[in-house]
Amino acid sequence: MKRIQKGFTLIELMIVVAIIGILAAVAIPQYQDYTVKAKLSKVQSTVHPVKTALALFYQEQGGFPATASAWDTLGIATAGPALPNELATNGLTIAANTGAITLTLNNVKAVDIDGSTVILTPSTVSGQTAMTWGTVCSSTYPVLKKYYSC
Repeated sequence: MKRIQKGFTLIELMIVVAIIGILAAVAIPQYQDYTVKAKLSKVQSTVHPVKTALALFYQEQGGFPATASAWDTLGIATAGPALPNELATNGLTIAANTGAITLTLNNVKAVDIDGSTVILTPSTVSGQTAMTWGTVCSSTYPVLKKYYSC
């Protein structure tokens, strides 16, 4: 009489475990990069209105605010925009006369990003209305450098 096989062999189970291990080895780093990108996007969405306000102020006044606490000058509430958890307390500052925006990152949960700074420096070309932003990052974390092009 023939016996009917019930269940899986040990080799089949080991192959399935190996495949799951390979998939996890690829998926976990990708997921961690995704969460960092999502948090950096949250920071970027906070900074974008400030950049727009600075550009408008520059076009209307012919220069950048003369004080470091330029929120009222820019037409933004006194405390500035509501900062997300990914920016440290007072983690968004505007330099007087240059309009450079300094971001101090916090709670991004990436070893090389927490505590680092990103400096966005505006530049204008005489006769043109467009403003470009140069970026300098204090961290060498690849996702941060790629996201902010620094």
